[in-house]
Amino acid sequence: MEKLVSKMHNLTQNLWWTWKPEVRTIFRDLDLDLYHKVHQNPMSVLKQISTEQLEQRAADVDVPARVDRALRQLREYLTPVTTWGLTHAGAMRSRPIAYFCMEFGVHESLPIYSGGLGILAGDHLKSASDLGIPLVGVGLLYHEGYTNQVLDTNLWQQDVVEPYDIADLPIKQTMDRHGEPIHVTVEMPGRLVHAAVLEVQVGRIRLILLDTRVKENSAKDVALAARLYGGDQRMRIEQELLLGVGGARALRALGISASVFHLNEGHSAFALLERARYRIQADGLDPHQALLEVAAASVFTTHTPVDAGHDRFPADLISDYLRPLAEGLKLPLDEVLGLGRVNPHDFGSSFLPTVLALRLTRRANGVSALHGVVSRKMWNHLYPGVREEAVPIGHVTNGVHLPTWLATEMNHLYESHLGVGYQSALTRPGTWAKIVDVSSAEIWETKQVLKARTIRFIRKRNAAMRERLGLPEIEPAPLDPEALTIGFARRFVPYKRPDLLFSDLDRLDRLVNHPTRPVNLVFSGRAHPADSTGKALIQKVNHLLEDPRFRHRILFIENYNIHVGRMLYQGIDAWLNNPQRPLEACGTSGMKVVLNGGLHISIRDGWWAEAYDGENGFAIGTGEIHADQAIQDQRDAEDLFRLLEDEVVPLYYDNRNSTGIPRCWVERMKNSIRTLGWRFNADRMLQDYVQHLYLPAAVGSSCQMPPP
Repeated sequence: MEKLVSKMHNLTQNLWWTWKPEVRTIFRDLDLDLYHKVHQNPMSVLKQISTEQLEQRAADVDVPARVDRALRQLREYLTPVTTWGLTHAGAMRSRPIAYFCMEFGVHESLPIYSGGLGILAGDHLKSASDLGIPLVGVGLLYHEGYTNQVLDTNLWQQDVVEPYDIADLPIKQTMDRHGEPIHVTVEMPGRLVHAAVLEVQVGRIRLILLDTRVKENSAKDVALAARLYGGDQRMRIEQELLLGVGGARALRALGISASVFHLNEGHSAFALLERARYRIQADGLDPHQALLEVAAASVFTTHTPVDAGHDRFPADLISDYLRPLAEGLKLPLDEVLGLGRVNPHDFGSSFLPTVLALRLTRRANGVSALHGVVSRKMWNHLYPGVREEAVPIGHVTNGVHLPTWLATEMNHLYESHLGVGYQSALTRPGTWAKIVDVSSAEIWETKQVLKARTIRFIRKRNAAMRERLGLPEIEPAPLDPEALTIGFARRFVPYKRPDLLFSDLDRLDRLVNHPTRPVNLVFSGRAHPADSTGKALIQKVNHLLEDPRFRHRILFIENYNIHVGRMLYQGIDAWLNNPQRPLEACGTSGMKVVLNGGLHISIRDGWWAEAYDGENGFAIGTGEIHADQAIQDQRDAEDLFRLLEDEVVPLYYDNRNSTGIPRCWVERMKNSIRTLGWRFNADRMLQDYVQHLYLPAAVGSSCQMPPP
């Protein structure tokens, strides 16, 4: 038994298992209740399961053979003969891309993410691993994680910290060549902040995480990286300095000479100043030449299409923090500060890390085609004399990591009809074209299995919430499993309009309670802990759901995270997205639904603006925007109701064959998978980054910086 436990422990030491369902089921089969209690964490299962139960279950479910097979697959994965990356990105093998991000959503058991930015970063690492692209992730280890969402008796979001034990995760202290732990220091006003350099293996990718829980730090500095996005502006600056400056120093301490710095959002922009500072100190470069060379070898991805969403730090506050970097750069402090000001010569104006990142990178991109247009318009003033369409901000549309989000049953269907090796050819349209030959019965039956599981999950989660709040049990059980089920799950902020359908309650009543064509609606999502407006939206939606007309048809699921998202994406019939255009930079949740056979219903914003072709989902409105937002909201609400009543619901219920299969709905499912599967996966996204951004940056092709 000790040998088996040792093998199982070895299997947990690489987060490769997070996108391998056949490996996760080994641990799930040992104790299902325990597996869910510990957030689907195999290491925790091994720690907490009794020896007696482990011995019994190992024999019952053939654990030894399954573990040996998984270990063999992991060894083969880590030592490939060839990969797409070895063929197309070999020039970066000795000098990888350094991918900086404030959060990484790899798995729910490692809660160092809050939402879409972190989930995207996790998918970025996983696809880089699958493709064999030389890349290393750089982030912070938040030892208190983020927060869990819990509704109180007033249906108001409370943000509860649920600490996790780093010992239950495969995170290791890095060591230098003398066997000593690697630490880095970052200058803050009047003190040094120390951080241990930790590492977690994500398939073939190293994820470097900085941890401030070291004895050299004061209690205040230990708390600096306790929680993601916690504290005031001062703490925000310090976290971003730790990520950017500390992350760049950690790479050097590990002997990693990155060819390209990729900044995923502006939080890590200070890495560029540190990289230039080091070139000046180590290579004797002129300061301005160092900045040019750093810019030529850097990539910046912006995710925020709203001006107010970009950090702005007051001049008097940021000055003290940037003084050490300015001295290292051998430049006047005001010149360094000017790199982050919209107007460099407005000495009292705010400092924006996004502006710093745009000025110090030669390659910048939005995350969808429309977001690229919005970003060029938003930042045109940084490039005097340059036409808006010529502003050097392009786009790489996001994609999602298929193995992470795909249901096992859908994977089996794809393997049967697209080919066992289809996951190695995700970006080829021909791979997905074969879906049209799948029988309607098979794809429909597969989706019904997933839908039944999702509805059981939703009911259980909602019942547990109601019991905790002292609300009466809903009887009979809510959500008709035969009804069209539509999901809406994302961050709750006004521009995403989670309450759009609640603008006409009588009409909503008629829609969801139609006697022969009913509709289920499932909501989930969080507000930022400091966002009272978003919390008020959550409360509003939940209060409305207590209306007897909606109690059996509409539910809200607490604590939207990777696990909840996965369950919803896999079983929902259709996914609703109705933001104010053009404020959705991309929006990847719908991509996950599409890959699992669901249909997307969306405003023509983000990725849907370039994806919808008239027969692969549904579009709300025409994409034209009224100058008065209140009028636009009314238009969009009317368009959404009309679309649901006249197109979506009839397509689901009408034209059914003798066995009850909605033929036209299934045809649209197939069109959706065929036209969208090859484009909106993370493998295509990574290949775009390599070919259009990473390789040009790696060879250091330079051009002029935006004028100061």
